[in-house]
Amino acid sequence: MKLVSVNVGKPREVTYRERTYPTSIFKDPVTGPVAVTRLNVEGDRPGNPQVHGGPDMAVYVYSQDHYAYWADDLGLDADALPWGAFGENLTVTGMADHEVSIGDIFRIGSARFQVTEPRTPCHKLAMKFDDPDLPRRFFKAGRLGFYFRVLDEGKVSAGDEITCEARDPAGLTVAEVSGIWADRGAGTEALERALGVEALSANWRAAFESRLGAPTAGSDPREWSEDRLTWV
Repeated sequence: MKLVSVNVGKPREVTYRERTYPTSIFKDPVTGPVAVTRLNVEGDRPGNPQVHGGPDMAVYVYSQDHYAYWADDLGLDADALPWGAFGENLTVTGMADHEVSIGDIFRIGSARFQVTEPRTPCHKLAMKFDDPDLPRRFFKAGRLGFYFRVLDEGKVSAGDEITCEARDPAGLTVAEVSGIWADRGAGTEALERALGVEALSANWRAAFESRLGAPTAGSDPREWSEDRLTWV
């Protein structure tokens, strides 16, 4: 596992489909050591703090291994997708959604991180690529990436090796957690399995708790609304 690129961006106003809103999905790679705090990567700031950012979503991580898939899906040359294209802070190798579990702890540079939740693709991804269907495909493809909380602040640099310091005992992968959410018929056992992961973020924990005892029939992934963890 290796850190390929560190990417940051600050909010900008964007108009898409007659609506204007702030977004930080546009990120650029930066060189040299970059400080990571409990809330973000230095030089980065969420566009809408109500649904992005905070300790459970301090750093967004995405695998370089997914880039070729999306270049093909979007009909683009590989070099048309620079690192950070999907809004990630850290572009990495060897950390696909089915390989990493919620609660796993990693060291990169002098900082330590813990996996907290899958990414939930929203309308800003559609806006960036001018592709209204992309959030749905992004989720269905199972190439979401995930968020870190910062356990120990420090500095990271492109090229740093990534070391796994601890695997969560539950072993519930990012892909499995997003799959439980997508399955609107998920029963008590599956929901309680997700809730049994102590490191799961507060937002996802609340979402699963709201489902307990009242699962909805059907298991096809639906399109995300702009509000995190809300189906439309």
